[in-house]
Amino acid sequence: MYTYRIIKLVLLIIILPVGLFAQEETVKVEVLSKTSSSWDGAEIEAYPSGKPEITISRITMPVGFELPVHKHTTPLGGMILEGELTVTKENGESKVFKAGDPIVEVMNTWHAGKNTGEVPTVLIAFYIGEQDTPLSINQ
Repeated sequence: MYTYRIIKLVLLIIILPVGLFAQEETVKVEVLSKTSSSWDGAEIEAYPSGKPEITISRITMPVGFELPVHKHTTPLGGMILEGELTVTKENGESKVFKAGDPIVEVMNTWHAGKNTGEVPTVLIAFYIGEQDTPLSINQ
């Protein structure tokens, strides 16, 4: 019985400091984009006034694929996971986004997106919209 207590005491002395000084893992938050303007510098317009609806989409575009000219009437942000996407506004202004880049899309501006890379483009898009309202409108 005495030996058992000594073993417990020794184990407590050995284990307790390890627990006290062990480094705990913590959550890491990395802000990828925090802005009030889209990629072209235009200010993001007000949110819709109806019932909010958030849509999160994974979009995959084959090499060379080009979306039709369209516009978004609600705020839209995303992240390029793989490949490359070139977004071009009707006036010719464009920007290339590559894997790892966040994107805050233009609102109420006609534009098109094209996979200008050598692999399929994969992106996640977060639409902050309104129920019964399309996410994009084609020209």
